[in-house]
Amino acid sequence: MLLEDLLKGLEYKLINGDLKTNVKEIRYDNRKVISGDLFVCIKGYKVDGHDFVEGAISNGAKVIITEKKLDISHEITEILVEDSRKALAVISSNYYDNPSSKMKIIGVTGTNGKTTTAFMLKSILDKAGHKTGLVGTIANYIGNKVIKTERTTPESFELQKLFKEMVDEEVEYCIMEVSSHSLELNRVYGVEFYIGIFTNLTRDHLDFHLTFENYYKAKYKLFQNSKFKVVNMDDEYGQRVKKDLISEGSEGNMITYSINNSGDFDARNISVNGILSNFNVRYKEDSKDMVLQIPGDYNIYNALGAIASARILDITWENIINALKETVVAGRCERVVGEYPNDYEIIIDYAHTPDGLENILKTARKFTNNRLICIFGCGGDRDKQKRGEMGQIAVELADYSIITSDNPRTEDPLLIIEDIVKELKKDNYEIEENRYTAIEKGMKMAENGDVLILAGKGHETYQVLKEKTIDFDERKIIKEILAKI
Repeated sequence: MLLEDLLKGLEYKLINGDLKTNVKEIRYDNRKVISGDLFVCIKGYKVDGHDFVEGAISNGAKVIITEKKLDISHEITEILVEDSRKALAVISSNYYDNPSSKMKIIGVTGTNGKTTTAFMLKSILDKAGHKTGLVGTIANYIGNKVIKTERTTPESFELQKLFKEMVDEEVEYCIMEVSSHSLELNRVYGVEFYIGIFTNLTRDHLDFHLTFENYYKAKYKLFQNSKFKVVNMDDEYGQRVKKDLISEGSEGNMITYSINNSGDFDARNISVNGILSNFNVRYKEDSKDMVLQIPGDYNIYNALGAIASARILDITWENIINALKETVVAGRCERVVGEYPNDYEIIIDYAHTPDGLENILKTARKFTNNRLICIFGCGGDRDKQKRGEMGQIAVELADYSIITSDNPRTEDPLLIIEDIVKELKKDNYEIEENRYTAIEKGMKMAENGDVLILAGKGHETYQVLKEKTIDFDERKIIKEILAKI
């Protein structure tokens, strides 16, 4: 593809070379460059792509995109841009013929609830007969085809490639979990969202954003680029989204939801029957009864976000009701069925933030007939402040906790656990560094009527250790332990 076509819509300065240069492929990792490629210099967390220009050129790069003029002696084309991440997004979109413009893109952002909301909406659209794509934490989907994912929102080049694959397979709607990292790092720059959904905002990712204000501003970017805005009015930052949209004069296409009678879509008469949630949703003259297989008020919020979006898309109430009744999301309050020696329940949940842990424990308490036992840890190389908060939540809301390892990454697991327990005043917990052993202990102590919560891993089937990543699917581990006890 000609360089001048790749650069359409982008402000740039030609430093050297020819805009008629034919580009074979786009790269931002110099190690992957081959002859005829374009290399974009991206500033990363630990390394700067500008430092690897010589390596890219030696591998055959014909075009270099930079944020600063480099002293390049080779006869190549050099393009200067203000922001190379934005440039990568624009160039990638042009390379794949702007695929996002050929679908309706629905973005879901917030600290918690992105995955569940996205899967609920996908289920609704599937039920209505639409071919739907999904970009998210668990996996990427093109219709029913599953594609493994490495991060919640891919880098812009991989994202545009995925969009192109969806368009080629006649996908009508693409639902995306849009992370704060992707918004801040311009991975979704230039994508026009038909609907943006705000779930909530609680403590997370401050190791990256540094302040809560930065975290909020990153999330807010989604709504500045969404035609319709679907916002949770029961969250204080949802109220701020509304206020900020009004101040910008952009509130015209905003739809709100609530369980406290303060939204356009309101959930009322909420009840829990075992692991089922029942509620009535009201919107203008409509009043519809809903049943969810996923319990908890927070999942009713997720459902409301999906319902409001579906109605914007003119999906019938019948399809919404039937789809939500059947929706189950891996690792989100997921009940693990097994032949247990005693009559207890095991629930796997992705809760890895203070708010997430509090939600699942309060929800599980409602269907716990005896003791609530919590097994959890905290990830390494992430926000350390939340560790003590999660420890406090566990000992206050669970009858007993086994504090263990999550994904320690490069940190010492015992030092992470020390951060969790060092300020705890209660003694209704024990420490077991090995997560397999912790689960085994929990299952051996479980009695009739107990509910055992395995928090933190959710859909993940691996554990990230300092020296390696190991297989760690908690569903398989539960079966292995059952075979021994």
